[in-house]
Amino acid sequence: MTEAAQPKSEPEESPLSPWWVRSILIVLVLGFAGLLAITVLAYRNAPPIPGQVKDAGGTTLFTAEDISNGQALFLRYGLMDNGTVWGHGAYLGPDYSADALHAIGADTAAALAQQQYGKPVAELTPLQAAAIRAQVAVTLKTNRFDAASDTLQLTAPEAAAYRQQIVHWTRYFHDPEKNGGLKPDLITDPVELHQLTAFITWAAWASVANRPGSDYSYTNNFPFDPEVGNLPPAGALLWSALSLVVLLGGIGAALLAFGKFDYLGWITRGHHVHPQVIPGQASRGQRALVKFFVVVMLLFLMQTLVGGGVAHFRADPSSFYGFQLEKIFPSNLLRIWHLQTAIFWIATAYVAAALFLGRSLRADEPRWLVPAINLLFAAFALVIGASLLGEWAGLSGLLGDWWFWFGNQGWEYLEIGRFWQYLLVAGLLGWFAMLWWLARPRTVVNPNARPLARMFLYAALAIPVFYIPALFFGARTNFTVVDTWRFWIIHLWVEGFFEFFATTVVALTFFQLGLTRRNTALRVIYLDAILYFGGGLIGTGHHWYFTGQSQFNMAMSAMISVLEVVPLTLLTLDAWDFVRTTRGDCDVCGKRVGVPHKWTFYFLIAVGFWNFLGAGVFGFLVNLPIISYYEVGTILTPNHGHAAMMGVFGMLAIALMVFVLRQTSDDTRWPGIEKYIKVGFWGTNIGLLMMVALSLFPGGVLQVWDVVQHGYWHARSLAYTGTDTARLLEWLRLPGDLVFIIFGAIPLSIAAIKAYAGICMTRGAHILPPAYQETSI
Repeated sequence: MTEAAQPKSEPEESPLSPWWVRSILIVLVLGFAGLLAITVLAYRNAPPIPGQVKDAGGTTLFTAEDISNGQALFLRYGLMDNGTVWGHGAYLGPDYSADALHAIGADTAAALAQQQYGKPVAELTPLQAAAIRAQVAVTLKTNRFDAASDTLQLTAPEAAAYRQQIVHWTRYFHDPEKNGGLKPDLITDPVELHQLTAFITWAAWASVANRPGSDYSYTNNFPFDPEVGNLPPAGALLWSALSLVVLLGGIGAALLAFGKFDYLGWITRGHHVHPQVIPGQASRGQRALVKFFVVVMLLFLMQTLVGGGVAHFRADPSSFYGFQLEKIFPSNLLRIWHLQTAIFWIATAYVAAALFLGRSLRADEPRWLVPAINLLFAAFALVIGASLLGEWAGLSGLLGDWWFWFGNQGWEYLEIGRFWQYLLVAGLLGWFAMLWWLARPRTVVNPNARPLARMFLYAALAIPVFYIPALFFGARTNFTVVDTWRFWIIHLWVEGFFEFFATTVVALTFFQLGLTRRNTALRVIYLDAILYFGGGLIGTGHHWYFTGQSQFNMAMSAMISVLEVVPLTLLTLDAWDFVRTTRGDCDVCGKRVGVPHKWTFYFLIAVGFWNFLGAGVFGFLVNLPIISYYEVGTILTPNHGHAAMMGVFGMLAIALMVFVLRQTSDDTRWPGIEKYIKVGFWGTNIGLLMMVALSLFPGGVLQVWDVVQHGYWHARSLAYTGTDTARLLEWLRLPGDLVFIIFGAIPLSIAAIKAYAGICMTRGAHILPPAYQETSI
């Protein structure tokens, strides 16, 4: 290659202060120390599982084995994708623990009223009724578990209430209209009903019995139910108030830093923003990655369709427009697919885009790259297709005792069978090996890009490594312990290290587009790492307020997790720079220049908007302990989840897809693709906003109000979810869903298919300039 053909590059910038990296390491060490301390305490403080549970006469009602087997049945039948335990799970059915606790309280009150007054509770005077309620609270809150004998003793009214629970759950599983669309007569075996009721009763007991030495239960008095004496603990109010002080201090410190150092932020001012990448120029390996995005968009389309089905089960569980859908695709299966397809399409988009960017950092293309990409594609297709099919087979009872390994594990967000999890980890490690070979610093042509490539690889390595905690538990592990590790994945993996990885991807993209200098991009990566990990590591514990953890977790995570809002508020400081960039203003010459990645930036603007609204505003709304106490498991949770998961990670995945499609499409084919992307941009964003504004947010607010008025059990039962108002708000999801599917998912799927078809038609053609084939972007 001649010297004249070499691309011109800016001189290498001087290195940043080493205290940036040192600060990140300090934050990581302190954060993981706190998180590991909370995790260790979860094992120590988890609600005990009694070896035997006996009635007042000494007769054994159920055993620890019954409780563990009942939990496994809860998972095997996908009930965590129907209802919740301690507020965690799905929202089609009730909170099983809250429903059982209230029923046990009502049965105990009825027994006490007959014993003392010879009449039902409804016929008591107000003074007598108050006296009975006080006795019920004392009875249920008295912890009769004897650790020495490993025995829990129930009073006679509690034992009678337990026996009534078996009848109650038998009826619940009979009628899909009353259980949110489960398969009719899902559980009929008497032994299974006995074991499942044992697990639910244990969860209800742990919700109300005082933790030894404390005046609140193992779940910090969750759920809210004044009838049994469950009221918010004092710590929920105290730590909420103190966390607001921490939040204001964190925002003030961050804004002070932005005011003092005017070089913080995404866009580098004072230099040309003319792009360094030319659309239509891509290597053979990069073009081979386009097929990943066809799968991405087909999974996205599938997710939207099954999501609409789940929403319909909430609006009208009796039928699907006259068709009994639950007999073939019950609601819990659709919700499993809704979650798993979301994880799959977003993660697959990140994997493919990372390889695309990694390839762009080096001059040559290894001969093994295309075969390796095709092998990785086949592996991902196998894991995705087989695991989705296995979840259906597991719920259908076709896998027998192998349901946990090849079917549906049952844990929300981690439903994928354990065997497929092992393959997924292996695939991600293989992906990282490919990425490392492509983007390791010594192979990067541009010296300025090497520090960025190093951070890019660190972030990529965290993806497979921090998914490994998903393998640390089984179907019969104590629920508190499982929920601890489960949120190491849901929060730490997704909201922590995926967020960090996304930041490095965007920074690397901006650098290659010529929009930001090396040091500016590095500062953003370092600052985001400090802010996200500073609040996000220990902040994982805000999911554990009421899942069997002690108030040590509540204190630590409440005051630290509010700091997660700080970087989200700072997004507004860069908002106008993003808008100006899409308009193509050059900071130096002041002329209008063409922006070859207009829709990539539009989707990145959407990421910023939803990050602030969905993750920031709606996330903070449900974060404080005193709010979470009433809110967890209501529609305000999926309100935050939809706006944050789709709005942030989903929009970023689409932005990366659009970037790759533009880079692999020449100017003659791009207009035919771009028109679908334009429609898809407005369809996804307007549809998502309609879902939130018309249904999820108002529905969540009204449901929380019902919790405050009538108790958590009531707001999660058909007594509320079956009302005309609640059903109307569910039907108001329909307009937003239709806009999102018809004008969002479908056009974007067409765009991906057209781009891939164009690649297939030009396969083998020499479409790259000779200079590009041997140089870095």
